[in-house]
Amino acid sequence: MARYRSTITRRGVISAVASAAVLPVGAGRAAPVWTRAAYEQAMRQSGRPVSLTDAQFDAIQARKPAAMQRIALYLKDHLGSADPAVMAAFEAVPREYYHYDYPDHRATPGDAYEEDPKPWGLGYGSALSDYLGQAYMTQVCKPKPGDVTLEIGTGSGFQSSLLSRIVQTAYSIEIIEPLGKAVGKIFAPLGYSNVHTRVGDGYYGWPEVGGGFDTIIVTCAATFAPPDLFKQLKAGGRLVIPIGQPFKRGQVLYVYTKDAAGKIHSRRDIGVFFIPMTGAIMKSAPVRPETVSDHPAADAAAKPAEDKAADKPAADTTNPASE
Repeated sequence: MARYRSTITRRGVISAVASAAVLPVGAGRAAPVWTRAAYEQAMRQSGRPVSLTDAQFDAIQARKPAAMQRIALYLKDHLGSADPAVMAAFEAVPREYYHYDYPDHRATPGDAYEEDPKPWGLGYGSALSDYLGQAYMTQVCKPKPGDVTLEIGTGSGFQSSLLSRIVQTAYSIEIIEPLGKAVGKIFAPLGYSNVHTRVGDGYYGWPEVGGGFDTIIVTCAATFAPPDLFKQLKAGGRLVIPIGQPFKRGQVLYVYTKDAAGKIHSRRDIGVFFIPMTGAIMKSAPVRPETVSDHPAADAAAKPAEDKAADKPAADTTNPASE
């Protein structure tokens, strides 16, 4: 249990009333009714005790429908339509539960569902990505029931929680030890038993998971795609990863797919801005997949900031910063 009682940050909290509802989730998993008491109990069980007034909790819930509409419109504008499974996952996962400053032991649920989506600090140099960016990356992953996914960069835990409402099993790795250990405790109180986390270097993936992954999503900017991630990708699977230089514009989201023959294909997606991937990748030279098509040269992939076509401000696409 945390040693400190948490306080609340309120941003635009107004007096409003919103009734809790039983929320739909993927793969036939029923979500519990989400109430102020359920929120406080889950926070307490996760080692982050906090208390809210009814008015504070209701005001947060009252902002959620507008946020859901923003997500639907954003996905329609950028991807042609909003995947019902992705929308159901966003409806099911209570975002306010993930707003937390870990070093300060301070809950910030009043920041959830903000009108102007942006990243929120978690401490330790990590952040909760903005919800439009997370919606976009989730849909680009094309998650399906029965899939097994891997996230590199657990951060708040929100991204893997979303995936867990759709897929069979969601794995996630966090390199920052105090954050990874703390966030590893938040899934059980929500009943998310199909999420598995560990502290480690995501550069090496999670090779102990037999059979590999249908999707690997990297939520930090890498200078190149780590080769072990390609090895752990199933045939027909996809790797979604931001590539670019640390703390510089010009980062690009790449979508890699592996065909039945094991050949890697790539597609440039949109301009993004993430905090950097750390660990072994910082000491490693760029590696080109053994078999690849439509892939930029290794040196170009390591320096996308020089690519003017990709130099699109994150605010115009997604601005997830970090998961």
